[in-house]
Amino acid sequence: MSVLESVDTHHDTRPRRITGPRLARLVDRLAVADATGRAALTAEFWSEAERLGTPLVEELESEPGHRAVTFLWRGHRATRQVLLCANRVGDRERLAGSLLEHVPGTDIWHLGLRLRADHRGTYRMAADISPKEPPTDPGPLQQRLRSLSAHAAADPLNRRMVPTRWRSAASSLFELPGAPAQPWAGRRGRVPGGTVQSFRVATAALGGERRTWVYLPPGHRPDDGASPLPVLVLCDGDMWFGRLGFGDTLDALIADGALPPLAVLAPDAVDRHTRWRELGGRDAFVVFLADELLPWAAARWPLSADPRRTVVAGQSLGAVTALYSALLRPDRFGTVLAQSPSLWWRPGLPPRHGPVPTVLGAPWLVERYRTAPSGPLRLHLDVGLHEGPMVQQTRLLYDTLRANGHQVTHDTYNGGHDHACWHGALAEGLVRLLGSRAA
Repeated sequence: MSVLESVDTHHDTRPRRITGPRLARLVDRLAVADATGRAALTAEFWSEAERLGTPLVEELESEPGHRAVTFLWRGHRATRQVLLCANRVGDRERLAGSLLEHVPGTDIWHLGLRLRADHRGTYRMAADISPKEPPTDPGPLQQRLRSLSAHAAADPLNRRMVPTRWRSAASSLFELPGAPAQPWAGRRGRVPGGTVQSFRVATAALGGERRTWVYLPPGHRPDDGASPLPVLVLCDGDMWFGRLGFGDTLDALIADGALPPLAVLAPDAVDRHTRWRELGGRDAFVVFLADELLPWAAARWPLSADPRRTVVAGQSLGAVTALYSALLRPDRFGTVLAQSPSLWWRPGLPPRHGPVPTVLGAPWLVERYRTAPSGPLRLHLDVGLHEGPMVQQTRLLYDTLRANGHQVTHDTYNGGHDHACWHGALAEGLVRLLGSRAA
């Protein structure tokens, strides 16, 4: 079944293509208007869209648990087609299903989706203004749309944006009314700020040096005789501290008393090739984290050596890294926060240039945990409901961890493989593992 097909139940999270109420009313009025009236109606519609912001979010009388979400693009004479690139909402293997529709006689392009009212996600858009008509054959059309998607950018009518990894163009953010609150995201003006610095850490395991971001809590001085700080080792520091400002979130968590003062060590992923080569179940990266990065930091700041107070965390391949680090080195990492773990990963996979590899049977890392000796690990797992097979794979990992005696919790959120969702869930997961809720 396509991700844009759906059964109509209150609990269903799969998107279904619809025409939103505002668009339907506009089309009806345009059908009986003359040229002057159509121009006035179109101008009025765009004025309202600019005032409200996009996408347009409307209630559905017959489905109170869902919303009509209408994505818009203002085209011109050269616009041939417009593609919506929404995180895990469209089918990447059938991009034609994510093309916007044109309202004849206007500059309005639109795509409406029925989404459950707790959805949060990001998207980008791309307009095709090439001189040639789009191909009609599905194969060439898919190739053309795949090329077009590389030029997708933020929605010009949406002021809310999220930085993207290794791209100059940001993604646009939308949050439906029931999306979980993210009370600690963003900078609070009067909250005491911690320090964020980057250092070059020598590493024989990886070769050369690795830039690592270090967060220290507000008011912390290395020589003040304070108790050792809990430690978070977080993959993809270039994203979390270089682009997403996660230090502001940590400041708010500490100011609210939701987290104790803690230190964060966050090595860079560097680039796509390096990230693929190093993250996942890679022994060398575990050696770097456990035997090089932690001792380097402990020589500079008073950090806890207790594995129960040392969290290793990551997203996607970084989540596999976190899980694998605790599997190999429970003496250093006793607590894990794994978000959207890429459990399709296994040793020997070539670099990815296409769809996620198919998993036959239990994922490799699940089997490693199933056969490993039980240990006193504490783990929290997150996964988005729009992440396809990863949802069931993460549930299988959860069941396996529980069966082996680990203390593990598991949450799902209505979204995709998306920093917009991970940001709030990362804060919540840290509170669960290190804060007042921690067992």
